[in-house]
Amino acid sequence: MFYEVIPTKVFRSGSTALTYTSDLSLLPGQIVLIPLGKTSCPGLVLKKVKKPDFPCKSVQKLLYKTPLPPHLLKSALWLSSYYLSPLPLVASLILPAGVSKTRRRPHSLFKKESEKTPAPPQSLPLNSAQSSALSSLKSIKNSTKLLFGVTGSGKTNIYLKLAEETLKSNRSVILLVPEIALTSQLVQIFESTFKQSVTLIHSKQTEAERHRIWEDLLLSKTPQIVIGPRSALFAPLKDLGLIIIDEAHETAYYQESPPKYSALRLASFLAKTLSIPCILGTATPLIADYYLAKSKNSLVPLTKKAKDTAISPEIKIVDFTSRESFSKSRYFSDQLLSTIATNLKNGHQTLIYHNRRGSAPMTICEKCGWQALCPNCFLPLTLHTDSYSLICHTCGFSQKIPSSCPDCHHPSILHKGFGTKLLESELNKLFTRSKIVRFDADNKKSETLDALFSEVKRGDYDIIIGTQTVSRGLDLPLLASIGIVQADAGLFLPDYSAEEKTFELLTQVIGRVGRGHLKTASVIIQTYKPDSPIINFAKSSDYLGFYEYLIKKRKSQFLPPFSYLAKITVTFKTEKTTLSKIRAISRSLTTFISEHSLENSLKISPPTPCFHERSSTGFSWQIVLRSSSRATLLNALSSLDPKLNPHLSIDPPSLL
Repeated sequence: MFYEVIPTKVFRSGSTALTYTSDLSLLPGQIVLIPLGKTSCPGLVLKKVKKPDFPCKSVQKLLYKTPLPPHLLKSALWLSSYYLSPLPLVASLILPAGVSKTRRRPHSLFKKESEKTPAPPQSLPLNSAQSSALSSLKSIKNSTKLLFGVTGSGKTNIYLKLAEETLKSNRSVILLVPEIALTSQLVQIFESTFKQSVTLIHSKQTEAERHRIWEDLLLSKTPQIVIGPRSALFAPLKDLGLIIIDEAHETAYYQESPPKYSALRLASFLAKTLSIPCILGTATPLIADYYLAKSKNSLVPLTKKAKDTAISPEIKIVDFTSRESFSKSRYFSDQLLSTIATNLKNGHQTLIYHNRRGSAPMTICEKCGWQALCPNCFLPLTLHTDSYSLICHTCGFSQKIPSSCPDCHHPSILHKGFGTKLLESELNKLFTRSKIVRFDADNKKSETLDALFSEVKRGDYDIIIGTQTVSRGLDLPLLASIGIVQADAGLFLPDYSAEEKTFELLTQVIGRVGRGHLKTASVIIQTYKPDSPIINFAKSSDYLGFYEYLIKKRKSQFLPPFSYLAKITVTFKTEKTTLSKIRAISRSLTTFISEHSLENSLKISPPTPCFHERSSTGFSWQIVLRSSSRATLLNALSSLDPKLNPHLSIDPPSLL
């Protein structure tokens, strides 16, 4: 018998599936070991075919008798066509690393199927607004539904109720989170509610652990709730009944490495294929998602705070250019310092938010203008005073701070800008008796963010300093005030999504206070642009005003949701080769547009340097395509010569 099998390794340009022979009767979705060139690799059985007119190699081994659920095989084919990704690359994404290895099974870590018990029935209370939202979600016929719930509205309770009902119907649930460590409260609630029915997937698990978990799910006979990042969509659950995507606005749901794809779009495909609900939950929906949900009547608003004691914080904007407002500190306004002092007196906490870690983002020579750059990425090195070093936040390169300029040898080395470490140092000087903690990726105090969060929640610290790490889902009962040090830090990046990301971050941070624990809540927003509409929309929690403002801009600029985007990037060691290739791509696309009379429906940008033009791999340039038709966009991209080595990003969340 003969079968088409998808290898998990790309064997040539444009590779899809290969034909093999086997004495076994194989089923679509079964995993086998196949010869590929001079090596072997796992493969995914696609379908049985007629005997071809060319010789075929034999399947070496059947790795698992139990085939993958049919929806995963359909997902592989869909991802390959929707994102123009080679099928072998997609297959390697679906199957766990080391799937062909034989693992020992430590009984202390993984329970036998007979030992697993389904979660007991819960009584999960919902308030009237949540009950109404739940009814609306169930009444919507479309598979994908947007739950637009303001911060503190209790979206988690709705997730729990939907998951409970799905388990009772003997079907499984997938709950996607941007990152397990940053959504620990949500995970803890699900684990305490559903006990052994919850399976976690995360990046800190070893290859062997993830393989065993995957195998448990493949062979499981009881419904499960799988919680994890975007890769959790590939959990081999037989009877999938519900997909929930929490914090659906997060860019973490887009995979930046090949095969590039959006987990939101894949989840929608799965939901439609299986006729099950897919719930996108967020307080700050992506503009394109809100537009689509609104146009398809799939939008469910949840605007009431879950707790009756919840209050709207008092929010004030402080002009960073007004020096009289900063008489005591360069970084903290007098009003913010007064608020911190009041909170310390009352036993309340203050959160200082600044989305830039380190001490200073730029080191330069005052005399000749030399700048400390990473030798690998050619990006500015960030000063870290605690380790007396300059560190690249992209690749991790580190070097000591020079005592004089490497070029002109002048001793005047300046450090410009500020990050969370510098803010920590300043606050320690200003509030010597307070307990201060920095909550970012550089923090080494606790082994995990979970442990650090527990300390903060317990009230062990008076002042918390953090980056966007603290903007997601944290509920701190003693938090009374938030100080946003520089609200416009990312507002003017040369990217179409810069305003959207700024609004989302500010809204999420502001949503950490006024959640009903305390009778007082305040936010102080420091900015160089106090008249910015984005900052003022965030101050007023006015998502609809923000949406109307930005949707008009997107329409006039022919940007999503009014067009489909693709970014084509080329990277070569020399700038000359890079320019030659990107210009050849530009000419090829221009010819394609002309030959197919697509001047009005397919727009091509001039070749431009990437935002990070130089890296250790060479020089990078890009071209951006916009089209009102996805098919037209894909046809144009498919017409490119693979020898030009174009790297494609379709539906990218950012053009940087």
